[in-house]
Amino acid sequence: MSMNRSARVPSVPTLPQGEQVAVYGTYLEAQRAVDHLADKEFPVQLVTIVGTDLRMVERVTGRLSYPRVALAGLASGAWFGLFVGLLMTIFTPSGESSFPLFAAIAIGAAFGMLFSVVTYSFTQGKRDFTSQSQIVATSYAVLCGSEKAHQARQLLAEVGGVVGGWGAPAPAATATPAPEPPAAPTEQPPAQPPSAS
Repeated sequence: MSMNRSARVPSVPTLPQGEQVAVYGTYLEAQRAVDHLADKEFPVQLVTIVGTDLRMVERVTGRLSYPRVALAGLASGAWFGLFVGLLMTIFTPSGESSFPLFAAIAIGAAFGMLFSVVTYSFTQGKRDFTSQSQIVATSYAVLCGSEKAHQARQLLAEVGGVVGGWGAPAPAATATPAPEPPAAPTEQPPAQPPSAS
């Protein structure tokens, strides 16, 4: 990463400056557009990707139960026990008896399982599921400094998403149907008087 990029990031939260040159529905499309600009040797340090209309999305990944909580606590505790056991093995002088690595893993697993089950019991069933949260934007705008906005629009016209300016596609003209001429009145034969019989 260059020093120019890190020097450009403001130290306090501020709104980005520049003209909106393109809008995309996903972050990957916006990232691909900026990558396209970089491939064309455009000064991408003038470009900013801005997510608009932010939403917090929580995706439920599964149901929680005591066995599942205990198993997860056992696994995380075993990893911590392995870490502590390795540290003790490394820093124990070789002449002295070393703390067995297996014992550290077993103690860590036991405490991890106990801690997880006790913590889960305090929730009293108010949150019996696991989930992952993300902040997602409805759309992603690509902004560019005013001095290079026209060039960015021209380059991004190759990949689409361009808005405003000379590089933007012309709005599709809606064809209005020509008014139909009024229908000619049909002539009806004159009514025949009833015949007297």
